[in-house]
Amino acid sequence: MEKPPTSNAHEEDTLHPQGLGANMEAQPSTSNADTISLLSESPNNEPMDSRYPPASNNIILNHDFSGGLHLWHPNSCEAFLVSQETTRPKGLTDKLSAPFAIITKRKQQWQGLEQDITDRISPFSVYNVCALVGISNGTPENQEHVLATLKLEFEDNSVRYLFIGRTCASTEHWEKVEGTFSLSAMPRRVVFYVEGPSPGVDLLVKSVVISCNSFSQCESDKQTCALSDGEENIIQNPRFDDGLNNWSGRGCKIALHDSMSDGNILPVSGKFFGSTENRTDYWNAIQQDITGRVKRKLVYDFIATVRIFGNNISTANVKATLYIQTADLREQYIGVASVQATDKDWVQLKGKFLVNGSPSRAVIFLEGPPPGTDILLDNLIVKRAAKVPPASPPVVENAAFGVNVIANSNLTDGTNGWFPLGNCNLSVGNGSPHILPPMAKDSLGAHEPLSGCYILVTNRTQTWMGPAQMITEKLKLYLTYQVSAWIRVANHASKPQNINIALGVDGQWVNGGQIESSDDKWHEVGGSFRIEKQPTKVMVYVQGPEAGVDLMVAGLQIFPVDRHARFRQLKKETDLIRKRDVILKFSSSDSATLVGTSVKIRQTQNTFPFGTCINRSNIDNEDIVDFFTKNFNWSVFENELKWYWTEPQKGNLNYKDADDLLNLCANHNIQLRGHCIFWEAESSVQSWIRNLNKDNLTSAVENRLAGLLARYNGKFKHYDVNNEMLHGSFYQDRLGKDIRAHMFKTASQLDPTATLFVNDYNIEDGCDARSSPEKYIEHILDLRAQGGPVGGIGVQGHINSPVGPVVRSALDKLGVLGLPIWFTELDVASDNEFVRADDLEVMLRESFAHPAVEGVVLWGFWELFMSRDNAYLVNAEGDLNEAGKRYVALKQEWLSRARGRIDEQGKFEFRGFYGVYEVEVEVANDVSKEKMVKASFVVDKGEGPIVISINL
Repeated sequence: MEKPPTSNAHEEDTLHPQGLGANMEAQPSTSNADTISLLSESPNNEPMDSRYPPASNNIILNHDFSGGLHLWHPNSCEAFLVSQETTRPKGLTDKLSAPFAIITKRKQQWQGLEQDITDRISPFSVYNVCALVGISNGTPENQEHVLATLKLEFEDNSVRYLFIGRTCASTEHWEKVEGTFSLSAMPRRVVFYVEGPSPGVDLLVKSVVISCNSFSQCESDKQTCALSDGEENIIQNPRFDDGLNNWSGRGCKIALHDSMSDGNILPVSGKFFGSTENRTDYWNAIQQDITGRVKRKLVYDFIATVRIFGNNISTANVKATLYIQTADLREQYIGVASVQATDKDWVQLKGKFLVNGSPSRAVIFLEGPPPGTDILLDNLIVKRAAKVPPASPPVVENAAFGVNVIANSNLTDGTNGWFPLGNCNLSVGNGSPHILPPMAKDSLGAHEPLSGCYILVTNRTQTWMGPAQMITEKLKLYLTYQVSAWIRVANHASKPQNINIALGVDGQWVNGGQIESSDDKWHEVGGSFRIEKQPTKVMVYVQGPEAGVDLMVAGLQIFPVDRHARFRQLKKETDLIRKRDVILKFSSSDSATLVGTSVKIRQTQNTFPFGTCINRSNIDNEDIVDFFTKNFNWSVFENELKWYWTEPQKGNLNYKDADDLLNLCANHNIQLRGHCIFWEAESSVQSWIRNLNKDNLTSAVENRLAGLLARYNGKFKHYDVNNEMLHGSFYQDRLGKDIRAHMFKTASQLDPTATLFVNDYNIEDGCDARSSPEKYIEHILDLRAQGGPVGGIGVQGHINSPVGPVVRSALDKLGVLGLPIWFTELDVASDNEFVRADDLEVMLRESFAHPAVEGVVLWGFWELFMSRDNAYLVNAEGDLNEAGKRYVALKQEWLSRARGRIDEQGKFEFRGFYGVYEVEVEVANDVSKEKMVKASFVVDKGEGPIVISINL
């Protein structure tokens, strides 16, 4: 599922679950995002700001109004405090706990509450903002927005305003206004204020926290803020104080402004801002050449303040891109940052980048909006990124592994604890399975039988309607939860129905598992999720079938899993399938002297394939190459073999990047997977291919097969022939169903030495009905029935919060086909590197302990060079993080060692992993009495003991 590179009046009614139609069509990297950043909850269920402690880290004083309105000032309106002791104004709900401020008698939207923060901030630092807000006396039918804003007053008495964030406020509960800001220069005065609702609507503020990303760095910045931009910022003339000097247009003109749109657009950090003019293409940009000022192998922070203007476009994506040209004229475009900019406010564009090689030219530029829409740039900072302090492992108390958080799961108390989401009806029926679903049983072991009762959901008029429960207080941060249930469609449906166990986490949809049902049988749903920042509200609900289709739900279980207990079990299984009994039979000219001789065995290489993807820019960085060659024995190219890379325009062939990578791997005896010959996702097909008619497309497909496979005949052990056929159908739609099997047959004829794979995502996690193991098996059997020589099963493995039994269940089902299974693009993501390490260990141990899995390839390992954030093993400047340490430790664990003495029969026996070994034997002789003799041997995969003769 990797992307092609770019320029690089019930409580439940307050939640807004989305229907399956929208969510299940989302890209898997976001629709299954089970790790979410939210706020924490106080003992009385009021949201608190757990990320930013209200002590020294918060630059807002009296942030929670515990000191009344001290240091807070109403802006041209009035304010008063509601405390625990005061009587609430009429009509104000009791759900909003005191103390909080009420801002009233507001006659303009900009009127609100403010605090001067001038002496507590510094330029170049990045600040996080989180305010808890509400409204009173607003009308329910009208949405009222609350905004967080900075007012900047300069020495020349000019005033600028910087938008930070907004939210849709409620009269019933606190909502969060969140955002970030950074100043490239220090104004005379900086005022933070909250504003926004319609005139006459009272604004409520519970708390405000403004915290620097790194408090210690903020303190350092305060001490060094007197430095000029040039001493820290590698961008010259960053605020356009010197006009347009050092700036240029990329395919367009640029202009300097002190204002635009009749004074409605003003600069925020200086007296001027720059803009593009006459843009005719998406890549037209404002740019600066930074050649000689950016250093290789160093991480840089990028922070820009931008907005858009013109062409009746209100929002557009603005991207920062770094252009690199090497000494040999090779070009590279590195995607640095992206933001949805508007024509209403200045917003901040933030990112990071690292340059691997020594560029002969480097240019940073802003691009992205459609032609005719101009990019406005107020300021730009590019500076060395601060070192991130080491992470700490999360502390989880009283984990209660295996304990179900669902109340009345067995329905022995009717529907108590449950409520209907929407205007559907819930009742209890009998006749569901009494046994636990297999995946849950694999985790829980021996368990009391289920009651046989189920919830029957009728009168469903929307896909999202179904049974629901609130489970907010029952979840613990950083624990991985397994989800399991029996699901059935209760009445006949005209087509297969998707059924989903979902969680609404502060309004965000989280996927807990999904299946497709086309019959009246009970089906197991299994999935997992994890929450890493405490939410204010979590609801679990079952949804999915089309309106009018009744739904049955039985034995819903949500419980935390003990991953380390499973690791102990997997170690035993690994020993059974990845090791072999070895008998070393020693001989020498005087065999009698061997008895009792010391023997030391050390495995130097486990032959199980552990690989990673790499890209061409990686090999310009010797640190990346060093880690790659020391820790992996297989590889795959991230993009360089894909058709859009090797032939971006018709007839314009580029195999140099692939050749460079192939030569590196050949020099280090690293085996290769070929990824990929074709890719069914239309978004990954280059435009000239999309524009071909059927005959020309057929010819282009044949040329691609012949050209690629002739050039690299015998070089790649595997090929992913047609990537992601379960999720895309570009070639099949245009050339017919037979084209897929034809691709396999032709590839096999052109390179009979390669094993040909299918390759797809969301196979192993239970979260996607389109790519369930059953659907994948059906797909493979269909290809083989048409004569397609499918020789291997590729499971990509872009997974969130993995749970062993769910992954094992998928592998067991696929294993029935008797084909080798490879994880081909494995990555796991978590903000906390210790949790990420646990996720990685789950996947590696499950893979290594399963007899059908014959290889694992990671989808990268180095920060800033992976398709998923927070998935890396090595930080950008070369420090191994906890996930990387765990990977290295597992590789060491899977190397066997033994020592002992040769027995009377001249033998030494041990059990070890398949692979390459060294043996050291102390042999007596007449001169020195003893000498050390070394020999090497290989333990091949096989049944029964292997006898290896070693002549000393």
